[in-house]
Amino acid sequence: MKKSGAQIIIEQLCAHGADTVFGYPGSAVLPLYDELYKNAYRIKHILTAHEQGAAHAADGYARASGKTGVVITTSGPGATNIVTGIANAYLDSVPMVAITGNVDVPLLGKDSFQEVDIVGITQPVVKHNFVVRDIRELEFTLHEAFRIANSGRGGPVLVDIPKNIQTETCEYQGLQPANAETPQKQFDLQQAAAAIQASKRPYIYAGGGVVASGAGAELLELSRRISAPVGLSMMGMTALPASYEWNLGMCGMHGAYAASLVQAECDLLIALGVRFSDRATGDTDVYEKSSTILHIDIDLSEIDKNVASQISVCGDIRQVLGALLDILPGCERKTWTDYVTKLKRSQCAPSDDRFSPKNIIETTSRYCTDDTVIATDVGQHQIWTMLYYPFSKPRTLLTSGGLGTMGFGLGAAIGGCIANGRKRTVLFTSDGSFGMNLGELATAVSQKLPITVIILNNGALGMVRQWQTMFYEQRYSQTTLQRKTDFAALAKAFGAVGYTVHTLAQLEHALQNAPENGPTVIECPIDMDEKVLPMIPPGGCVEDIVTS
Repeated sequence: MKKSGAQIIIEQLCAHGADTVFGYPGSAVLPLYDELYKNAYRIKHILTAHEQGAAHAADGYARASGKTGVVITTSGPGATNIVTGIANAYLDSVPMVAITGNVDVPLLGKDSFQEVDIVGITQPVVKHNFVVRDIRELEFTLHEAFRIANSGRGGPVLVDIPKNIQTETCEYQGLQPANAETPQKQFDLQQAAAAIQASKRPYIYAGGGVVASGAGAELLELSRRISAPVGLSMMGMTALPASYEWNLGMCGMHGAYAASLVQAECDLLIALGVRFSDRATGDTDVYEKSSTILHIDIDLSEIDKNVASQISVCGDIRQVLGALLDILPGCERKTWTDYVTKLKRSQCAPSDDRFSPKNIIETTSRYCTDDTVIATDVGQHQIWTMLYYPFSKPRTLLTSGGLGTMGFGLGAAIGGCIANGRKRTVLFTSDGSFGMNLGELATAVSQKLPITVIILNNGALGMVRQWQTMFYEQRYSQTTLQRKTDFAALAKAFGAVGYTVHTLAQLEHALQNAPENGPTVIECPIDMDEKVLPMIPPGGCVEDIVTS
């Protein structure tokens, strides 16, 4: 049966399970949007306030659901506006398909109205990208885009489709996705098993690869069987429940004290689905010398890229751990685990009733359930969320790890809320980050999404100010915002509910009264000089850790 290019796009979206897409229309995608109108019963389109918000929403949807996020934009500025969102997904290994329109094929390369080489622009930040110049290539190209986005280590794929390709017709073959089951592989794990059995102080460093592969149960079993404490990367924060006795929390520059100290004292570091970024390792010379490193990752290019490992295995984390557990006997290491438990307990700060980031986050968490999706923007509030929010289930954290994108949070919260059945979703943000994409409040209101936005407002670009305090002799260049924005009034202007609260009791009142059919913005003024601590200075090691 012959179909137009726009119809083929719809069919391939449906074939690959894309029942929700995010985007913004324009001239170069009008044929596609006409088909979206006709197929509204099959595909829900979420219109955002800005294309960047659409990309972040597709990203958040993918993280929360485990499906492929889809964003659609027109050519030119519509396409360039999603580049940050694509780069964000790329660095955090999020499967996404970005569909952009473009001028007709004969007009490509002639500086036509709203024409850009989006394929060239995005080349460094995608797994792959395509420009479709022949209608007969469209169906297979879209089929391949979804396959590539989801194969191995996930990531974004861009498909640029000129307008005339959307209107031309050709035979539709009806390509369907292959079986989603990852083929079972055999792994040589004898060296890894021997190293674990010989270890006296094993430590597991688990990252986003554990979450992506759904290997939480295997990680928990490995930790229990070999008596190994677990530290998490930011992307791996939901890999284990916070309540697990040997979950030490986040590692790295702004990680929990016990997580950093225990990692430095282990004799075997078992790294699962992590890429050893500079924020995680600090001084790599010191980091590499402290222990034997066993690195397991699905992406061969990550092994030995940043940190040299003595033992490595390339493969899906869940499959590798399953095979490893089949041959690995249990071993109790009571001296090691007693020490870890004592150290973890010692880092618990005494409780108080200050209107502090810790108490704001912990108070908010009491109004959440185990499956509440938590989004963050980037900055101090992001780290405070990692330190103080008790995550319980995988895929309940939406945060920008690799790119550190301020303005990511609200779009991601919208996508995450929709993916989670439009249940209560919480965004922890700050005055700096929220100001970048606050226009997406219009989207949250129009979609009647129950998103609670907690703005930790310190009147500054807090993380940059903290660095200026510690490393630049308190020269606060352009980090004191001096803005007069009334966030509660702003929320009401958008059609949301708004509060400004100064006490924990006022915060609880606002949380109790948040509506179920729309967003609530709660501004929480905090001290400008609240610090994120502990902190290992850039390029430092655990001996340099700053705790107060």
